[in-house]
Amino acid sequence: MSWIKVCSYEDLVANAGIAVKVMDKQVAIFLDPEFNQLFALSNWDPIGKANVMSRGLMAEIEGVLTVASPLYKQKYCLSTGVCIDEDIVLPIWNVKLENDVVWLAPK
Repeated sequence: MSWIKVCSYEDLVANAGIAVKVMDKQVAIFLDPEFNQLFALSNWDPIGKANVMSRGLMAEIEGVLTVASPLYKQKYCLSTGVCIDEDIVLPIWNVKLENDVVWLAPK
């Protein structure tokens, strides 16, 4: 697996997402500050047909950390990419933090 440096920890926003471009794809990275955990999934909203997932709202639903599409409000599990409302799965990425640098690798 080849890791790619994408941003610094300081670029992240608590309880929100940012978008980065990796290998000609847009990836949404989310930070859960309570557990200092990072999640990375496709920024492409397959229903709204736009790169907007990084603008979605994070929420915990029945113990599952999710992000809601800002367009039509479908909710996706941040750790698996599985949509709670539709039969859709967003691609997810491996993500890690080393020395305040965020790294991504395709799954």
